[in-house]
Amino acid sequence: MIRALFTAALLLAAPVRAEISIQEVTSPGGIKAWLVEDHNIPFTALELQFKGGSSLEVPDKRGVINLMTATLEEGAGDMDSKAFAEARDALAAGIHFDSGADSVGVSAKFLTENRDQAVELMRSALVDPRFDQDAVDRVREQVLSNLRANEKDPGTIASEKFDALAFGDHPYATTADGTIETVTKLTRDDVVAAHKAAIARDRVFVAASGDITAEELGKLLDRLLGDLPATGAPQPGAAPWLLPPGVTVVDFPTPQSTVFFGEAGIPRDDPDFFPAFILNEVIGGGRFTARLMTEVREKRGLTYGIGTYLVNMEHADMLLGQFSASNDKVAEAIKVVQEEWGRLVKDGVTPEEMEATKTYLTGSYPLRFDGNGPIASILVGMQMDGMPIDYVTTRNAKIEAVTMEDIKRVAARLFKPEALQFVVVGQPEGM
Repeated sequence: MIRALFTAALLLAAPVRAEISIQEVTSPGGIKAWLVEDHNIPFTALELQFKGGSSLEVPDKRGVINLMTATLEEGAGDMDSKAFAEARDALAAGIHFDSGADSVGVSAKFLTENRDQAVELMRSALVDPRFDQDAVDRVREQVLSNLRANEKDPGTIASEKFDALAFGDHPYATTADGTIETVTKLTRDDVVAAHKAAIARDRVFVAASGDITAEELGKLLDRLLGDLPATGAPQPGAAPWLLPPGVTVVDFPTPQSTVFFGEAGIPRDDPDFFPAFILNEVIGGGRFTARLMTEVREKRGLTYGIGTYLVNMEHADMLLGQFSASNDKVAEAIKVVQEEWGRLVKDGVTPEEMEATKTYLTGSYPLRFDGNGPIASILVGMQMDGMPIDYVTTRNAKIEAVTMEDIKRVAARLFKPEALQFVVVGQPEGM
């Protein structure tokens, strides 16, 4: 889970076109969505996120949401898996289902001329999936194959160990894919029950971008989602933060160790979030001028790359990092990370670092929102994170408003060298 979230965390910096205009749409049936109209190209991107995901699972059913989601496109209504795929391809439509710890997602792209047919195909998958036994069995084998491969992947091992240490009995403690034991025992009835639990109107967030009007989108949403259950399974409670400080070594025969490290983070709606955002960019952001890249890679040659991330989940907030290093260099690299963590608290950031980081974060803002697909994806993510609809016009001002005093205060609050846990998968020397 943690490993996948590193990519998701980049959404915090995902830039948006400065001129973007977002409409809030409410369908005749009461379904809300955010829309960016763009009639220059005759296609639309549609994003749905159903809040919950694998966090809805009980321990002996781990992986059932993933199995269910992966089987949605394996036939619906009177179409088996082959007929469903042929119908999608005939429409030149893209329809993709996925799931994670906090949501089940649907991504679709379709031509304006095929909009109605594409929506009917999506509706059949969401409202009337077949879950044929042979399809469930086939997808299960694919999942099990991936789980067996993950048992030999140091990064996955490190991520799963970190989750287990951090979250105890909460669903976050185990991977959304499940385990070989739990997935093997899942039945078709379990998959059907997972569908009813996860796919419901009370938890859906919607965004669209492209060649569609607000009126057309409203009618589309009622047709697409109107026949879903009104409510699904209850959401889980807050995840406990149980991560102990220190170093945990998982023996694994490899010349290079993989290291995941982190501590508790800061909520997305916390007033101190933007100072924390700047601090993270200074110490471990994606640029080569980040302190950890400078100290761990450039000055000492201990790793090829290292990065840190503010990760905000529905029920937990984290400050995470990762790197790989040869077994003889891991101990030194960990020491440098701890020292830099402490130096940030003691010395703060320099005026030059502050200016350069603000320039980067605000200047890159307009560059990534360059198509209907990215726009819809980011808009639905904003809704999931509870951001206001005007976030795209206020975000840069919030960054510019951060002061040196804010930085010093939040560094002392957030960065705690004594709280860091390092999970090391490999055979590190002297550890």
